Amino acid sequence: MPGENTKAQEIKRLTTPLTFKNSKAYDSEGRAIKCVETLSDVRYIIEPKEGILTDDEIMQYAPDSKAASRIRLKRGFGKMEDVLLVHESLPWIFGLYYVILICVAIPMLFAKNTFILLVLLVLFILPLLYSYYIYNLKSYEVKSRPKLKKKDTPKVSKPEEIPKEEVQTGVSSLKSYESEINNLKVLFDVKENVVRDLIHKRFEPPQITYDRFISMVDKAHKMFYNQVDSSTSIINLAVEDTPRIRNEIENKISNMKTIIDQIEELTNELVINISSDKQSDEDVKILLDDMENLIGSVKDYGGEDE
Repeated sequence: MPGENTKAQEIKRLTTPLTFKNSKAYDSEGRAIKCVETLSDVRYIIEPKEGILTDDEIMQYAPDSKAASRIRLKRGFGKMEDVLLVHESLPWIFGLYYVILICVAIPMLFAKNTFILLVLLVLFILPLLYSYYIYNLKSYEVKSRPKLKKKDTPKVSKPEEIPKEEVQTGVSSLKSYESEINNLKVLFDVKENVVRDLIHKRFEPPQITYDRFISMVDKAHKMFYNQVDSSTSIINLAVEDTPRIRNEIENKISNMKTIIDQIEELTNELVINISSDKQSDEDVKILLDDMENLIGSVKDYGGEDE
């Protein structure tokens, strides 16, 4: 079907590493990718095309995009990084606004006109109130929270025992993490398949170098799914929602993201190595060292033993 083919092409475009020419980034279709600059980060992000993927698919295949950040904020589990990405230009606009306002306000202060001073005060305060609303994560949680309908409480003469099969495990407020974990699992699987294909292409088996790379990717796979299993167990077995439990789950999710980021970094290194006209043993050694650093750092993050 044409629609499915378009969707498959879009997923491939989102998951294929960028190529760089003349200090510019391009996706797999040769489209230039705009550099995104926030207060804390500068990077190139492939944005999904509108009307092709569902919200869940965007979360799976383009989790670092603005579109995914908007979805996370809309669903109530976004973070400050999502707000900064969605409103990347707002700090610079505010900065320019206040520079102009200060330049205009300084001569007017000497007029000592109460009305003018009041207007200036309002002009100073309004952007601060707006920025507080934009950057306050709780405002997104309120908007995303469904409205509860009041129900009449039935009169019960005797308490009834709930059958064991109807008892749900875990705390419902922690279930929102499951969606994020599932999205990370899909993303990891996609990136893992890409890096395995690149390793096969660069070091055709049987080679000692091929075996070493694949062995390290296998270890990264094991460590990633250890984090998935342990975080899922916490979600399903927790009897209450506490800051300590949330912190533990979020740390494990952070570990998963770190593993994905480093797998992607290895992928980019392999792409550069394959496309290079001059391939040397030194290039291979650097790639092996990078992968060994990946395994070592993942152990530190996840606290896993071999």
